Amino acid sequence: LPTPPARLPYVPHVPPMALLGKVTATTFALEGPRCVFDGHADASDTVWLAVAFANASATFRNPRSRADVPPYKQLPTARSYMTLETAAAAYLCSAPSPPVLRVGGDTACRDQDRQDPCNGPLPSPGPYRVKFLLMGCRGPKAETRWSEPILLRRAVSPCTIDPAPTRRGSDVVVIASILASLGAVLASAVLGALGAKVWGSLCHQDLGTDTFIRRSYRTHHIPPALPQPLPPGCRCSLPRLCRSSPQPPAPC
Repeated sequence: LPTPPARLPYVPHVPPMALLGKVTATTFALEGPRCVFDGHADASDTVWLAVAFANASATFRNPRSRADVPPYKQLPTARSYMTLETAAAAYLCSAPSPPVLRVGGDTACRDQDRQDPCNGPLPSPGPYRVKFLLMGCRGPKAETRWSEPILLRRAVSPCTIDPAPTRRGSDVVVIASILASLGAVLASAVLGALGAKVWGSLCHQDLGTDTFIRRSYRTHHIPPALPQPLPPGCRCSLPRLCRSSPQPPAPC
């Protein structure tokens, strides 16, 4: 009997960092198993990714050789497949950087009728579970745990889009009406106060102008002072005035 593969504690997962298109309707990104198979892999070994529907991962059986690897085209019936065959040296700790894998990124798999493993687009949102499997010339040597369920994005059907705006609740409408009324009252009060202030300043300016005009007008109509009678014993140096006086002129 073949030796069962070593079970490693590593759990595959989607990268936590921000990544464009990390999860789409047909693909998802996955962190590579860097430093996971150190001490188990030889130079000729390869690392595979097993992909299965979440409810079919428990019934998945590791292939005994490369010839028994389930292909991508059997996913609808077998509920699982294996893909992304990579040399084990790419995941060693001495590798330059941890690679980020794209599951379902090969769109040409749909058009090619081939038996070799393919990384074709995923046919449904899933959810899916994945695990890494180290394969040698004699079969599986080590494997990771299954990942948590990975759910893809769902495409929104145009028939489900409501062209009408969303109806608001009656409470929201009442609150909005009250706020609008309070705003109108406040605006009216502010405008009224400003109008009264401007009107008062204009009235004060008009009152000052009228007073000045009236005072100026009265200064031009002050009657001239009447001549005072000459005292007795004065010398009549103004004969005309002496003749016009109603009293007898004083002796000159």
